[in-house]
Order: sequence, then structure tokens, then C-alpha cells
Amino acid sequence: MRLRRSLVAPLLSLLAAPLLIGAAGEQVVRREGLNLNSFTQSGSVAAHVLLRDGQDPRLIVAFPAGNSGVGLWFDRVAGPTRWTMADAARPVTTTDARGRALRGVTFAATIQARELRVKQAVLTSIRVLRDYQALGTVPDGLAPTLTQERGTLTWARDRLDGGAGYRLSLRVDRGTLHGTTLTAAKDGTIEITVTALTGEVPLTPFRPGELLEPTAANDPQARAALQFLSYREKFLAGSWRFLTYFGRDTLLSVRLLMPALRPDAVDTGLRSVLERLSPDGVVAHEEDIGEFAILDHRRDGGGLSDAPTYNYAMVDSPFLLAPVAGAWLIDDARGRARAARFLAAPLGHERAGDALMRNVRFVVAAAAPFTRDPDWRRMISLKPGMDAGEWRDSNDGLGGGRYPYDINAVLVPAALEAIDAMARAGLLAPFAKPEDRTMLAQVHGMAATWASRAPGYFAQTVTPAAAQAAISRYAAQVGVPAGPALAAATQPLRYNAISLDAQGRAVPIVHSDDGFALLFQHPDAAALNTAATTISAPFPAGLMTGAGMLVANPVFAPTALQARFSPAAYHGTVVWSWQQALVAAGIDRQLARSDLPPATCARLTDAQAKLWQAIDASRSVQSSELWSWRYADGAYRIAPFGAAGGDADESNAAQLWSTVYLAVRRPVGAPACHRR
Repeated sequence: MRLRRSLVAPLLSLLAAPLLIGAAGEQVVRREGLNLNSFTQSGSVAAHVLLRDGQDPRLIVAFPAGNSGVGLWFDRVAGPTRWTMADAARPVTTTDARGRALRGVTFAATIQARELRVKQAVLTSIRVLRDYQALGTVPDGLAPTLTQERGTLTWARDRLDGGAGYRLSLRVDRGTLHGTTLTAAKDGTIEITVTALTGEVPLTPFRPGELLEPTAANDPQARAALQFLSYREKFLAGSWRFLTYFGRDTLLSVRLLMPALRPDAVDTGLRSVLERLSPDGVVAHEEDIGEFAILDHRRDGGGLSDAPTYNYAMVDSPFLLAPVAGAWLIDDARGRARAARFLAAPLGHERAGDALMRNVRFVVAAAAPFTRDPDWRRMISLKPGMDAGEWRDSNDGLGGGRYPYDINAVLVPAALEAIDAMARAGLLAPFAKPEDRTMLAQVHGMAATWASRAPGYFAQTVTPAAAQAAISRYAAQVGVPAGPALAAATQPLRYNAISLDAQGRAVPIVHSDDGFALLFQHPDAAALNTAATTISAPFPAGLMTGAGMLVANPVFAPTALQARFSPAAYHGTVVWSWQQALVAAGIDRQLARSDLPPATCARLTDAQAKLWQAIDASRSVQSSELWSWRYADGAYRIAPFGAAGGDADESNAAQLWSTVYLAVRRPVGAPACHRR
């Protein structure tokens, strides 16, 4: 179905909000669904203010420093509430009673509510705030001290180890304060001034001009989001909920942003990943820092240390490092010119190249069993006891599968191919041990085995009759038109299953992970035709809707499995911004080839046009993590994820891998495959 932009424009106008840029740095106020967001970054101060509307109002201030934050939850109210802010939050630097630095923001806000009763104040790590929002629990020992003076409530506490902690003050400027209950003035509004502070050590932001190349897109919202999430030490995954290092997010964002990033920024991303590798070369999924690291050590009997701890549970991240490193150190002229220097640079007790070589050994060892015997049982599976292990890391993201398509059909062979390319370029030789030379000589053949044998386990074909019956049933079930999808199902429909289950059976979910193959590999014409059809066919024959390209479509799945892939599921029939960008960048890369058959070139070009219509129609929510949809009045309408009561979670307002449109641009002119 081609996107009808006029039908989604009315809703987009409700979601869009003006950008407020302040002289003190990037300061943005933006409404998304029930959330009003204000971003401030000025010198050593960076903070994200989130005010939540609705019947469960709350305010949160998240700080990149130490992944820390303060939050205030109010009791459920009888009717809806709505926050407003006339101006963005302003930076504040002060000291606590012991003279230690506290940094944060102050802001004025108004809420339309007859009464607000404070339910809970939480001042600590964002990880704890996230858990409190989901579970309603707080670890022992984190209760703040509350004081009240002249219409002002102040919560404060030191860190568990006695370090400089956190402070949150709320002053009632309009209305009245009785105990911890705020009552509205006669006009039904409550006006407050809030000051939120953290004692955690600040990160070092990139200064203006240091982050992006002049060729980066002129998108103020994406630039502000990227600036807020980018620091000399690392990139942050998203705010407010993931305000620290995530390995997968860093690697995919660096790869997609690479044409727009300055070389030092690309180096920062790769170095941050190499710094956090496990001893055996596994990429860290997430880090625990600040007070959450202290909680980790306390739980494990390690005292009150704040030394970072790392999570290595994800199984996709180790296979992303080599393809991204190869794209920079070999394929990009800027990276190629500095590759030897980058790899030789010290990284703690070793060199960057030594760390990369540890990852190479891990990848080759993990790929060896399937290379020797290409049976599905020897592919890469989720870890025992885990129901997630790649980017679809919610409980139902893989539909109960154990062997993900993206890892086995794409990332493992892509990693082997990149390792082979770096070895042939001589980049790995200075860091290879004598026994590594034999291993590296075998990688080319290993990559060929994986690329030729693994994808077949996931390939699915549905006859036209079966496809049309499934489309008709599912379209009626979810309330969308079946006609356009039925018209796209007159030939056998081919797609790749999202995963294999523990018995090696395909989990029949249509999905968007062909984008990985488009970006990291050189698929043959048949695979490209399948990818183009999956991407561009109207939902529920494929993934395309008037609200964007969905990341999953359970049209061919059993009814019970379909229910787990709804528009309210985190990895269900929803739209992820970076997945649209991944596919867009991948199609552009494939269309630059000179060996494509004309019919395949035409299919990819058509898919590209439809995808960019979808991207353009969703610009107002583009920097968000994801969004949902509803079908009404003959059109798909964008719906902020997390605004509905049944949504599994809420979307981050600023997401690192959703800023990649600064580099991923609508193509101009005919693709190379048309100019043969």
C-alpha cells in the first residue's frame, strides 16, 4: 500500500512540537504522547526532564552522569492531567552541605489537576527508577530524607558509599501545599518550580563542530538528540530509560551514522566497545555504573565499590563488532587512513588491536561447529535459560524461538567475511599470535559455508491460496483492509522465519531483519527479491503500513502466537525508527552494485521509494525509539508507544540509533544498477 501522507498529517501535527534552542546549549522541549520532554546540555550539565500526563502523573529528571536520576510519582487521579512548560529547563551547578559539587537543572511547570498526592520519590540510578516504574519496588537503603519549608518539599540522600548523592526540590508557586499533597488554585492548575541535582561525575560532551561532518543532514531534532547522547567517553543508548552504554546500540548507530560522523567520533564508538570486551572477546551488552554498580557489588558480597559491571547476555553483539570495524578500517577512506594508528593505540593494559583480536578468536570459535557440520543444532542459539539474546530482546520478540535469523543467516557470515577482509589487508597481523595465522587462513571458507547453508533453514514459501486465506483472516482480526495485501499475494509469498525453535522448526513471523543482510552482505538476486517484497508489500502481506514499516507481522502464525505480536508489544506490529533506517541504508548499498539483474534492481528501487514515503510520513517521531499505530477513517495513524494503557512499555524520546537519518538520506538520481 502506498503511503497517503495527507491521511496521516492531521495526527502528525498533534505529535509534533516546536524545538526551543537556548543559548546555554542544546535545549529542547517536545511532547510525545503522554510525555512532555525537555533536554538540556550545557558544559558539565546534561539532563532530560520528563513530565507524564494522564491519570498516573509523574516527573523524572535523568542525568547522563552516572546514569542517575530523580523521580517523583503521584497517586492515581480521577481524571486526566496535562503538564506544560513555558521554557526549557535551565542548568544549575551548586554544592551540597559538605561542599561537594551537585549539577542539574531547574524548571517551572504547570499541571492541570485538582490535586496531586506524592506517592514515592526515588533518587538514585536510572536503572532503579526504571524498575520502580515497572515493578513498584526500590532496593533497601535508598530512601531519601524529606524536609519541608515554606511551601517547598526537598528530598535528598547521599550515595550508598557516602559519595555525593542526589537532591530533588519542589516549590509550589500557585496552589497550596499541605504535607505532601498539592492542591490546585481556583483555575484548576498547580504551578511548581523543580530543581533536580546529581553528584555523579559528569561526562565530557563533544563541542560544537566535533561530532558531525558538514555533510550531515540539517535536522535540528536529530542533531539535538545525538548531541545529548554523545560524549568523549561513550555514546548513550537512549533517554530516559537507557542512559548509558549499550554495545549493540553503539555498534549499529556508529555503522549507520558513519558517513556523517567525524573520525574522532567513530573512533570513540569503536573504542568504547573494545574497552568493555570480556576476557574472551564478547561485546558487553550493557554496563552498570554509579549507584547501580554499588548495588551490584553489595548484592554479590563485594562491598560498596562503584567499579562498573558488565552484562554479556546478548549473543548478537559479538558478531557485530567485526563488520562495523571493517566498514570503518577498510571501506571508509577516512578510517582506512588511520586504521594502523587506531589499532596500535593503548587501551588500558593492551592495544585496541589486541582487544579486536580477542573478539576475532571468539567469533571464529563460535562459528566452527556449524562449519564442520552445517546442521541447525550447531548454529548460534540463545543462552540457556534466556528467552532473548539479540535486538528483539523482549520475552516474545523471537516468538519463543532459540536460533535467531539475524544472527545465524546474516551476522555470523558477515563477521567472518569482515575478519577475512581485515586479515587480508594486514590489519590483524601485528596482533595475531602464531596459532592465529592458521585460524585466519580458514576464515574465508568458514564464511562461505555459513552464507550458503544457514539461510536455508529460515526460508519459507506460502502458496497464494494459503497466503490469501491467512491475510483475510488476520486483516479482519486486527481491523485493517485486506484488499491491497490480497492483491500482493497472487504469487507465492517468500519470507525468512524470525527464528527456529528448540526443535529446529521455523517460527512463522514475517520480519524486518533482512535489513541486516542488505547492509552487511551481498545477497543474490533471489534473496534480494524476497527482501524487497517483504519490506514493501502492504500489511498484512508484508510490512508496509501508512504509519511506517513494521518490524514484525504474524499473519502466518497460529492465533496464540499472533496475540503476542500486537501493536502494544515492544517488538510486535510496531515501527522502530532505526529499523527503517537500516533497511534504507541497506537498499542504497545494494542498488550501488553493478551485478544486479534488471528485475531485481527494479524491485529494490520500488521498495526504496515506498520505504522513503513511510520515513517522510513519520518525521515527527523519527528520533523516538519506536511507535505504534491505529487504523481509523480509512488510514493508518501513528500512535506514540507507551501512551495506551495496554502498551508493554514506553518509548524513549531520544534514541541513539534513531538519529541515524543524519547520515541515511533520501537518494538523489537513478541508482547505479539502472545505469549499467
